[in-house]
Amino acid sequence: MTIAVDFDGTIVTHEYPKIGKAIPFAIPTLLKLQEERHRLILWTAREGDLLDDAVNYCKKQGLEFYAVNSNYPEEDNLKEVFRPRKLTADLFIDDRNLGGIPDWGEIYQMIHSGHPFEPLDQDAQYQHKPHRKSLIERLQERRFR
Repeated sequence: MTIAVDFDGTIVTHEYPKIGKAIPFAIPTLLKLQEERHRLILWTAREGDLLDDAVNYCKKQGLEFYAVNSNYPEEDNLKEVFRPRKLTADLFIDDRNLGGIPDWGEIYQMIHSGHPFEPLDQDAQYQHKPHRKSLIERLQERRFR
């Protein structure tokens, strides 16, 4: 599986441009996924020296990504004009997901279960609560009886 992982707010707490504190179990989980032969891509808005800081932080933790802000390592050396604007990944792990980010234990279980998300129950999605009439509406009904 190719997994794109954000940095700020996902691997470390969001204290951009500084490097935040380690988020519990982020690095160990990513190392385990890498051990299991998943391809990890660092996917971040950081650029230049700030990107280097993030990459070096991860390296010091023993985590080296397959690629950084690109689909393949070879793209790292291409000029910005030729880099793809979108990454191709099977899964994106980012704190800005709809509903936030689950803890890293849940993320690991989602990946191993083969169900990285739970689709909405289509029936439940369209069920509406019955409209509760306001006091005015109830009084008007009584008036016209």
